[in-house]
Amino acid sequence: MNEKGSSEKRKNQQKISSRYIDLPVRFLIKHNFTPNKISVIGFILFLIASLLIGLGGLYFSIWFAWIIPSIMGIAGAFDLFDGEVARRTGKESQAGAFLDSNLDRLSDALFILGLIYGGLINYLLGYIILFLVIMISYTRSRAENEGVNMKGIGFMERADRILFMIFTIIIELTFYFSTFLIFGDPITIPPIPIITNVPVSPIFLIAIIIFVFSLIYTLLQRIIFSFKALKNMK
Repeated sequence: MNEKGSSEKRKNQQKISSRYIDLPVRFLIKHNFTPNKISVIGFILFLIASLLIGLGGLYFSIWFAWIIPSIMGIAGAFDLFDGEVARRTGKESQAGAFLDSNLDRLSDALFILGLIYGGLINYLLGYIILFLVIMISYTRSRAENEGVNMKGIGFMERADRILFMIFTIIIELTFYFSTFLIFGDPITIPPIPIITNVPVSPIFLIAIIIFVFSLIYTLLQRIIFSFKALKNMK
């Protein structure tokens, strides 16, 4: 992704941000929610969703299962709210950015561990995903420390990852329970070594493979972009 492409991506993100989160952000500001409080709330919600996934909550019942993507959606929204509230209230700070960044990494790790302990992904694949997520974050942090603007760089940024997994889980639940209701038994693929530990739908299997390759692509994008930018610096 070149600088022009990243600039367009940032503009699109800002348009979406101002269009869809303006009302809840104003509500949070009105009720004195600080950016740090919002970050902590988002982290707690991710923690709850991760625990439910780890306990096999996606397949408890057709009604209970939908709680998990709902919680993830709210948590993802709070991940957008904290930065916007900080900007609008003039409370942007290095301490707040540090807290938010660390809570984001913890949320990522907990979610992946939830997938591992829930059996949806094999522990080896889970550790590979965790490694890629950490490296994607580290590459941005290291490049920005050297003065490179990394906003919007990368095909699968954190917000994209959250949305991708939310929609993957929604599609998985829809396919799993609809085939269960129609055929009396869900259509699943047996556990595949290195990929899954429990039977999952073909859709989930394909989505996880796409997710992994998207992470690899994103990491390479950031490494190449950062290297070129640093090389051109005088």
